[in-house]
Amino acid sequence: MAFGRNKNIPKEERAEDYYKLHTQAIQDLITASPENSPEVSEEELRKYQSHRAIRLSETMKALLLKFWLYGACCFFFLWGIGYYVRNTLDQLVIMAFAMGIVNDLLVNPMLRYIARVKGGNDRFMMYPKKKYVNLFLNILHSMLVIFLVFLLYSGINLFLNAVYQTPDAVHLGVGPILFGLFYLIFDLLLIKMKHTFLKILDDAKQQAHSR
Repeated sequence: MAFGRNKNIPKEERAEDYYKLHTQAIQDLITASPENSPEVSEEELRKYQSHRAIRLSETMKALLLKFWLYGACCFFFLWGIGYYVRNTLDQLVIMAFAMGIVNDLLVNPMLRYIARVKGGNDRFMMYPKKKYVNLFLNILHSMLVIFLVFLLYSGINLFLNAVYQTPDAVHLGVGPILFGLFYLIFDLLLIKMKHTFLKILDDAKQQAHSR
């Protein structure tokens, strides 16, 4: 048959070639290193990567991750405690603590995990380094963001009440989608302000040293 073994080759010779081939393959694997390995083109690597219908950039992945988790926090915490905790200030404080903890223990580790290179997603974190004190700092950051989101909701409702002449009405309620979007916007704005301030500070130090 066309696909049968060649029975004319002696059994001892076939066994010797078989083990010689596999021994060499194992030796190549053991001694493999970046120096002696052949370079593989990006085109060749793409052949072995999974192909998706929609390809998202690293920035879009990070933003969608944060947006989804912030919306989920609104759903589970704000909506969850709304029936039991009626006071608005108490709700904001509880939400700020929850968001700070989620940021430090869930959002930031996931951003580090999905980053292609180490530190690639640090620009999306207020406190990217792993420190115990960052849990407290993230809670303070969340308090500020929650306060800004609350002001935005209040401002929108005050504007709509003035337009429709409906005092004390709540035209725009708090929901996971809009809350996640508003929280993400203010979060990114504060992170951008921090990076801008640090850049200005570094530039000032470099100018001072150059004199």
